[in-house]
Amino acid sequence: MPVVAVIDYDMGNLHSACKGLEMAGATPIVTNDPHRLAAADGIVLPGVGSFDPAMQKLRATKLEQPIHEAIASGKPFLGICLGMQILFESSEEGQESGLGIIKGQVKRFSNEPNLTIPHMGWNQLELKQANCPLWQDLGASPWMYFVHSYYTAPIDDSVTAATTTHGSQTVTVAISKDNLMAVQFHPEKSSNDGIHLLSNFVRMISA
Repeated sequence: MPVVAVIDYDMGNLHSACKGLEMAGATPIVTNDPHRLAAADGIVLPGVGSFDPAMQKLRATKLEQPIHEAIASGKPFLGICLGMQILFESSEEGQESGLGIIKGQVKRFSNEPNLTIPHMGWNQLELKQANCPLWQDLGASPWMYFVHSYYTAPIDDSVTAATTTHGSQTVTVAISKDNLMAVQFHPEKSSNDGIHLLSNFVRMISA
């Protein structure tokens, strides 16, 4: 089974991410060791919490450069939730600069009458990249589980792999560019469709 390194920087629900990857047919290893990241077949960057503490912890554990190198190497890389947001340049949530791998900013949902923030619960995806490997055999409008108050706004629309709509606001919730993919929702908490997505990621590693 392919080995997937799950990056440990004290900001993720590592147990649920690992369980989801195991169900998808991978062997997950939790690590913050750059050598183990380099040796893994694929990499997952999870994350729960706030933008600034996440970037501070990544930098304190000297993981910023290894993440850049892992993505540049061409191996499949998947960001999840906060792990998607920190791929961007900056966030309205804080002052720290992000990894800057994807151009754009993380923004907060705008207040609307009767709109709940955070956006929490199940919502449907509108797929924007028909050929994105993550969507293989998932159907046209899969349902995924969300918990977030902030969303990514890429400058280049072509990297948007899926959107969802909360209130009147349609926002990017998945990106895909070459070997780099990221999702705002939690596939490991999204029942069969979420595990199917992770299985598609694992299949990319095995291809």
